[in-house]
Amino acid sequence: MSAADFVPAGADLDGLRRAADGCKGCHLYENATQTVFSKGPVTARVVFVGEQPGDVEDRRGEPFVGPAGKLLDRAIEQAGLNPGDTYTTNAVKHFKFTPGAGGRRIHATPDSREVGACRPWLVAEFGLLDPEIVVALGATAAKALFGPSFRVTKSRGMLLPWPASAYEPAEFERADDGARAGAYALATLHPSAVLRADDREAAFEGLVADLRIAAGALV
Repeated sequence: MSAADFVPAGADLDGLRRAADGCKGCHLYENATQTVFSKGPVTARVVFVGEQPGDVEDRRGEPFVGPAGKLLDRAIEQAGLNPGDTYTTNAVKHFKFTPGAGGRRIHATPDSREVGACRPWLVAEFGLLDPEIVVALGATAAKALFGPSFRVTKSRGMLLPWPASAYEPAEFERADDGARAGAYALATLHPSAVLRADDREAAFEGLVADLRIAAGALV
């Protein structure tokens, strides 16, 4: 089973969000509080794809609203991107965690099967979105977008052609004017990695520098 069994054909973005609330495409829904789908307009020029919701996001039902999200907001602003032109989502829509002491929920990285099971939601999202650039935040997101052999450490901050055809539903028809033909993708570190870094200031400056490259790619 995968999310493909729950993605409604022909739905708009709000329809996808509603349908995702009932997704049982993998086992992660069993322990998560709720599905955390996306944030931002369908007209967004820049799409950010992260790994999965964290503890705060799982409780609030919105992506990138915890400490990593606040840091990303600062980086977006300092890079010169317009927050109103951004859309944020995750490769996996449910929080994966292991129980810790005192009721803490400790982040656990989604495996390839869980990422693959959730991929139909990304495909459905990109069938509606028409961004100029897609930013992969961290290794899990980058592998979800570009395949398991992709390494952020080797390609970080590089403008790459966005593989739009890999994210178009079967019923989606490319516009005659060649929509998406000039889109780019860029991989960088996840903002949570900045929070874990020994030198947070340097790590944050590196993230901002990568996002400035993304900003510079906007027409």
